[in-house]
Amino acid sequence: GYLFPDTYEFFVDEDPTHALSRLLDNFNTKMSDELMQKVEAAGYSLNQILTIASLIEKETDGTDRENIASVIYNRLNAGMPLGIDASILYAYPDHEGAPTADMLADPSPYNTRLNTGLPPTPIANPGIASINAALYPESTGYYYYALDTATGQHRFFTNADEFNAFVATQNYE
Repeated sequence: GYLFPDTYEFFVDEDPTHALSRLLDNFNTKMSDELMQKVEAAGYSLNQILTIASLIEKETDGTDRENIASVIYNRLNAGMPLGIDASILYAYPDHEGAPTADMLADPSPYNTRLNTGLPPTPIANPGIASINAALYPESTGYYYYALDTATGQHRFFTNADEFNAFVATQNYE
């Protein structure tokens, strides 16, 4: 979560600690005083904001960050599991595709279908757009979203019945 995604130049015999320091320094530069003040005002720790931003980063199509953030906060505030498959898949780095039934039953702290609250760490290194979405989410009544396989974009829902009806029409593989 703290290794800011950006373009970097690395040298063949460069000390790895210097390379990591550059990524961390860039993160510290990108996290302006204004952003850090917003983190402090958010009621969440920096690690929690980065965890939320990392969930957004892994889920977004690039156009819906603020709505995904809204779903995350609405579910956190309601004490609901987040239900984010990207988090479940984080515990299985070699797996490709959707989570299997065994993965969905695994009590890993990254299983956001079984556990409430945030996973223990960020699951990716979020960019500034996802960090901003975590700090400035849309205010919506959305509690659910799913990928529309026809459009490649997420659809958002306020209730489980609409969500489940939509998911039943999709061919997720």
